[in-house]
Amino acid sequence: MTMTDILTTELPVLIMIDWQKGFRDLDYWGQRHNPDAEQNAQRLLAHWRAHQGRVIHVRHDSTSPQSRLYPGQSGHDFEDFASPQDGERVYGKNVNSAFIGTTLEADLRADNNVRLVLCGISTDHCVNTTTRMAGNLGFDVVLAADACFCFDRYLPDGRKIAAQTVHDVHLASLSGEFARILTTDQILSVDGYCD
Repeated sequence: MTMTDILTTELPVLIMIDWQKGFRDLDYWGQRHNPDAEQNAQRLLAHWRAHQGRVIHVRHDSTSPQSRLYPGQSGHDFEDFASPQDGERVYGKNVNSAFIGTTLEADLRADNNVRLVLCGISTDHCVNTTTRMAGNLGFDVVLAADACFCFDRYLPDGRKIAAQTVHDVHLASLSGEFARILTTDQILSVDGYCD
């Protein structure tokens, strides 16, 4: 099956992962890359809504009261552009995968949804883990590479790995085995995919 076949028959399910206000706090998380990630995610979301595609929102419900993503704190809230609308399911999780501790897999299978497009925060944690599990569970996954971002990471010896490098390495690891890696423009420009 070609990418055109996958994207032109019917919109896959768009899964928006952890678009939460708490990730704005760079003093807490560290420096990030890809300042266009939100805009690209918003473009995907607007397209899905305009074409009555199915949208799912995943939210991280941290179990640590110190976390910016702890329920009851303002950081737990969805970004304004990513606020769920009526009919869009929301799944709360407290681990890296949207498939653990939720009914996401069962609900997708019950609705015969096997094709997914994912985007979100952060590339190397919840996006990566959810993408890997989706691929291992047999879903046909596209990851929107430029509608994700991550933060600088540090090795135990203190050496920094820049966020862009972290992002690129995780995309390379996911590519082919777990997902197709495309840009937002590629997803939205496949012949017959958009009006």
